[in-house]
Amino acid sequence: MSQKSKVKSQKCGGQAILTAVVFFMFISMIVVSGAYTVSYKESKSSRDFGTSKKSFFLAESGLEDLSYRVMKGKNYDTTEVLSLDGFFATTTVTDISGAKEITATGTASRMIRKSKIKLEVGGGASFFYGMQTGQGGIIMSNTSEVVGNVFSSGPIMGYNSNIVRGDVISAGPSGLADGIHATSSVYAHTINNSNIDKDAYYTTISGTNVGGVSYPGSPDQATSSLPISDAKIDEWKAEALAGGTYSSPCPYTISGTVSIGPKKINCDLNITGSAVVTLNGPIWVSGNINFSNSADVKVNPSLGDKSVAVIADKETNRSSSSRIFISNSVEFFGSGSNKSYVLLVSRNNNVESGGSASAIEISNSANGKILLYAPHGLMYLSNSISVKEASAYKIQLSNSAKIIYETGLSNLLFTSGPSGGYSIESWREEE
Repeated sequence: MSQKSKVKSQKCGGQAILTAVVFFMFISMIVVSGAYTVSYKESKSSRDFGTSKKSFFLAESGLEDLSYRVMKGKNYDTTEVLSLDGFFATTTVTDISGAKEITATGTASRMIRKSKIKLEVGGGASFFYGMQTGQGGIIMSNTSEVVGNVFSSGPIMGYNSNIVRGDVISAGPSGLADGIHATSSVYAHTINNSNIDKDAYYTTISGTNVGGVSYPGSPDQATSSLPISDAKIDEWKAEALAGGTYSSPCPYTISGTVSIGPKKINCDLNITGSAVVTLNGPIWVSGNINFSNSADVKVNPSLGDKSVAVIADKETNRSSSSRIFISNSVEFFGSGSNKSYVLLVSRNNNVESGGSASAIEISNSANGKILLYAPHGLMYLSNSISVKEASAYKIQLSNSAKIIYETGLSNLLFTSGPSGGYSIESWREEE
């Protein structure tokens, strides 16, 4: 090869290498630029998500603050502004057909989230447990079952094949859970002879199988009052009385189709045979209430989400009267709304006063949208019955009795009483 050709070849080789280097650098810049773009977008997306969450929680905080003030009768402005770390939530209250609509808009770095609560007026009540009792406690036996959590300010005793599909709480320094099978956790000062699928919180334990973690030395759970006050029951009674009084013939027996309420009945009430009773408002019976055979009791569909109380309370005799009995195939229905129930209330106080007579006694196939309440008495449930919630001074379940808690019970509405407050009808995010 001549010297001239060699020089030319070297020049060509150098140009090829230079071209390759430039091409490689160009490709590298594209790759780096693409990676940076992806990384930047992911970083921005992450920041935006975090900021969006801040605006969401700001909106929720604004809702909680203002709804609490409305429900508790505290002072508030129709527009409130909540500030946190330089971000803001603006909350407004609007009156809509007697209800209140509260809207909160959280804003954080141009990220906006909006939530809304609707409050309805009514004599509200909240049931947070499938079964709750006072100091009288609970006895479960013979395949009785509760689907939901159980709370008692007294002892909880189980025999044979009982089961609670939820937590069990026996509150206070004398709290006792004995012979109970719980599919979740148990909280009691003393736990004996029980089967606990999850955790156990106690001071003393013996003869118990714990599937989860044991926590000896746990603090006792605080006792709690029952969910409906005597004052609230008196409001429902006053509303019933305002609707008129039935006085004769007595006892008042219903065996056909009747629409009734609000009404006070000045004697015993018997609903029997194939009766179909539609409740338009609260019923106050100054005596005993007997449901039997294949009677149907339902809330008027026009009441929508509201529930109706039926109260047994003979004010001059709460020891041997003011009782409720249900037998055979009685069915209870709400208005058609999932939030509507029939609430049976007994003011009998025989057991709280040291006696043994039941305030509410249900046997055989009573079922449906029924809630039971006996704040000063004994509730005895047996055989193949199924109710949605039971609260009493003392409760005894036996022979396949079942309580199936429904989540909507945490915010019940009743036909309005003279001092009915606000309850949460809905809570949702809108934006």
